[in-house]
Amino acid sequence: MTTKTASAPSVKHGLEGQGLDPKGKIHFNLSVPALYEAALARGEGKVTAGGGFAAVTSPHTGRSPNDKFCVRDESTDATIDWGKVNVATDTAKFRALRDDAIAHLNEQKELFVRDARAGADAAFGISVRMITPNAWQNLFAYNMFLRPHAHEITDKPDFVILHAPEMKADPAKHGTRTETGIVLSFADNMVVICGTRYAGEIKKSVFTVLNYILPERDVLPMHCSANVGRDGDVALFFGLSGTGKTTLSADQERGLIGDDEHGWSDHGVFNFEGGCYAKTINLSPEGEPEIYAATQRFGTVLENVVLREDTREIDFADQSITENTRASYPIHYIPNAVLSGIGGHPREVVFLTADAFGVLPPIARLSPEQAMYYFLSGYTAKVAGTERGVTEPKAAFSSCFGAPFLPRHPSVYAEMLGERLRKHKAQVWLLNTGWTGGPYGVGTRMKLGYTRAMVRHALSGALDDVEMVADPVFGIDVPVAVPDVPSEILRPRNTWKDKDAYDKQAAELARMFDENFDKYRAHVAPAVAKSGPTLR
Repeated sequence: MTTKTASAPSVKHGLEGQGLDPKGKIHFNLSVPALYEAALARGEGKVTAGGGFAAVTSPHTGRSPNDKFCVRDESTDATIDWGKVNVATDTAKFRALRDDAIAHLNEQKELFVRDARAGADAAFGISVRMITPNAWQNLFAYNMFLRPHAHEITDKPDFVILHAPEMKADPAKHGTRTETGIVLSFADNMVVICGTRYAGEIKKSVFTVLNYILPERDVLPMHCSANVGRDGDVALFFGLSGTGKTTLSADQERGLIGDDEHGWSDHGVFNFEGGCYAKTINLSPEGEPEIYAATQRFGTVLENVVLREDTREIDFADQSITENTRASYPIHYIPNAVLSGIGGHPREVVFLTADAFGVLPPIARLSPEQAMYYFLSGYTAKVAGTERGVTEPKAAFSSCFGAPFLPRHPSVYAEMLGERLRKHKAQVWLLNTGWTGGPYGVGTRMKLGYTRAMVRHALSGALDDVEMVADPVFGIDVPVAVPDVPSEILRPRNTWKDKDAYDKQAAELARMFDENFDKYRAHVAPAVAKSGPTLR
């Protein structure tokens, strides 16, 4: 006989609407202590010295973008940008996978249900129900999504996550590439996740859903962090993993609206989430005090970190499991978090890139047309050791700084961004948090203190009227001087001993930008297409 535990009054909501009839115990919306108890009893992980819960997700320690599929049907055929990012499957194969996932979940001894919300603006948010056999991943969902009051919970959520990490997909039957599948159906308002324990798939599936539905409601979904100053001045930080998006938005002098996913509507900016998902490799209390403090709290989920056996303290430098170690915690663990998750229209927008070639300036001002160009490009660079086979710097272009999560054509999001930049007169800055004085292996990483100073002065308006010079290759305006930053690092060519080597590398990166942008030229205005680097 099925038994249910829950925080009242959500006990009244069954799983019949999701097609489940479980044989085991169902836990609805358990408290954090109860989830700890369940996770420990089930052997899902360990408690750290600071009070967090550590789990290992091997063999998957990151997202599996090649295992993600969307159902192609009448409603999505003409609206999704089908291709390498959005790989199509059909309704029959999805429903075969859905039915097998339901059968798998029905057979589990325990199920943990989490009712949540995505989108802090009530006018645009969606209700989400996740059903999983693992207590710690239910805790992850509690941390990452917005936590509705009991009276707001419904048995008919807008979107359902069937989370079956131990179930293996059958490529022949389910249309997947491997035994791992992250398969979305917008007709069924559902995603099935199987064959991977990595919790990031949960949050990014919901982000993908919002990236699809919100543009039709005139809301720009954005892969960015956001914070706000004492005067209400909102800033956005776009950037791919490792560029400093979470680090730079966690500023003691500014309120944190959110660290990863936001919408920009006619009302202003709003957070999609209720928590943060920070990279923790080499984390230190000196470099990132707010994030470090959050990792030492009860309720924080730590993925794939290494614990010292005797003390259970976290060795943040140890990447023997993965370089992609993570911490998931509620946003209120950051002392200056904006708990409403809502802010006004941005005054400043920052694009972050970690240029491992060492040729982009550390800070530059962009025109709206240049902003759209660099937004569509979504450039950063990977360095040796971050991926198998990467032995030297490798350019990475990810449309709108979030290509894996964009169901629609990137030009849709870029056009929406450009319209908002002009309407609200937001200033856009490009910051290189990567290398200076040479490429990776020769130069050095830009000092975080200098980057923080550049961000601080850009957001304060101190750079609005300073003298600028155009970069001869990339055409973007570079300040002649920035307070608290050595002037010599502002022009990257001057930091290289071998000027000819700089010229050669800058020309090569310009060529890569131009080649990557070929796929967007037919979708943008001529002024945007001409806003890229100068080829030589």
